[in-house]
Amino acid sequence: MRPPAVSKALRLLLGITVLLALTLFSPPAAAVTPQARELPVAVVEQGLLQGSALGGAHAFLGVPYAAPPVGAWRFRAPRPARHWAGLRQATRQAPACRQFSPFGLADPTAVSEDCLYLDVYRPLQAHPGSRLPVILWIHGGAYTQGTGTQFGGQTLARLTNSVVISINYRLGQLGYLDLDGLADEDRPRSGSWGLMDQIAALSWTRDNVAAFGGDPGNITVSGQSAGSGSVCALLASPRTSGLFSRAILQSGPCSLLQAPSQEQARSQAESFATAAGCPDPRTRTACLREAPAQALEAAARNIPVAGPAYGDELLPHQPSAAITSGTWNRVPILIGTTRAEGRFFVALTQPRLTSDQYTAQIHAQYGPAATEVLARYPLSDYASPYLAMSALMTDSLFACPTVDTARAFARQVPTYAYEFDDPDSPTLLGAQVPGLDMANGHSAELAYVHDFTLTNTPLTPEQSQFADSMKRYWGAFARSGRPDLPGLPRWSAVGPEYEVLTLSPYGTRMSDSFASDHQCAFWERPTLPAVAAGTLPMRP
Repeated sequence: MRPPAVSKALRLLLGITVLLALTLFSPPAAAVTPQARELPVAVVEQGLLQGSALGGAHAFLGVPYAAPPVGAWRFRAPRPARHWAGLRQATRQAPACRQFSPFGLADPTAVSEDCLYLDVYRPLQAHPGSRLPVILWIHGGAYTQGTGTQFGGQTLARLTNSVVISINYRLGQLGYLDLDGLADEDRPRSGSWGLMDQIAALSWTRDNVAAFGGDPGNITVSGQSAGSGSVCALLASPRTSGLFSRAILQSGPCSLLQAPSQEQARSQAESFATAAGCPDPRTRTACLREAPAQALEAAARNIPVAGPAYGDELLPHQPSAAITSGTWNRVPILIGTTRAEGRFFVALTQPRLTSDQYTAQIHAQYGPAATEVLARYPLSDYASPYLAMSALMTDSLFACPTVDTARAFARQVPTYAYEFDDPDSPTLLGAQVPGLDMANGHSAELAYVHDFTLTNTPLTPEQSQFADSMKRYWGAFARSGRPDLPGLPRWSAVGPEYEVLTLSPYGTRMSDSFASDHQCAFWERPTLPAVAAGTLPMRP
């Protein structure tokens, strides 16, 4: 067997040879358009890719980073992507992974179990040897829905001179099913195949991003909501050491998105197997592999997954505990939330909440502490019960857990915190409830960082200008680990006073009032019962 370095050299030499052949032996000029001659080509380990120009950048779409997890490879660890002959067209996005709890708004229409693909965006001037910083994006969706194809990276790549990658990974029980007989077939012995997919995508990126002009030694992993929870798991997994250099966590603090224990995950997996019509331990492995994907999705409707489980070789410890104890992959951190995260969830689940319902729900959730909670969030302080519940949910589930997580990071590594605040921000396509102010809700910042395809209205010119400054902050952090740029307000690291950068089109500035604005001293009291984040429809 050839040494790995020799094999890579041979692949590179083969790629150069093929590129020369394409140049020397192409059809006559009349048969080749000027546009075709300008299409970008990249040489990766599996073969040659031809991309396209998109929004002032180059895009390589639908690139396989692992073999299709289908048939006998359903519920198995990802395998290396197959090699291909000739020039593979990378000009169309791949299908989304199977959706296990479709949102009902603008869900992906093209879905498949053959979904382990990624999209790569790079500046027009990038070339092998450019050594540009790399930003790898992990979408959210409660580990059950969503797709990386909804997050274009062409503008972020162009403005920040970075290589941007957006990935798909297996969702629902196809991605997270810790069941005896399935989880024990591969090393590491785990049923968290979605997390394994993310690690496989990171490994593929490290091994191939230089072909696009990226620096394999400077990869930033980033995610939002459940994607941020995935970043928490990647930070805590011993299998990711050295795969990335920085991390960005948007609207998903590790102390909120707690991983289930292996025991909890296995109990849930047993219930799922029974609901899917595969109750017999002697035959359920084959039964689950042969079941139609639609039957698995139907069985999962009342059994939602909670992401990767801890207690195995892949994720030995609860991520938040690993971070607090210092047993994690220490890298600089950028972390934050939107100003009114809870508005999205309340609008989604109970947009016409009444005063009586608000009071009853607080008593049901907080028991003896309900009187104190109602005193902190009295209906008289808000224009509607919807806004009162949104504020309570924002503070207790997002803002204050983010303070807790950021402080744990800041005790060990440089950590930068933000709060997104645009009172006119768009919401998700189809999610707007008439008459409700949903600005600054969960997911509001996505359209400002990505070429996001799921907003209900386009950004205004003023918002687009502000969005460009946000992208430049993200790019500066990916480049150096410090989100500082000439001409933009200085972003200080988290210190004892817990300062955040308030990102707003009406004035970006440092603020030391975040914890008091969100009543974190109250929510940090150990006498208050914890709210189960898993009861929320955490999308996207």
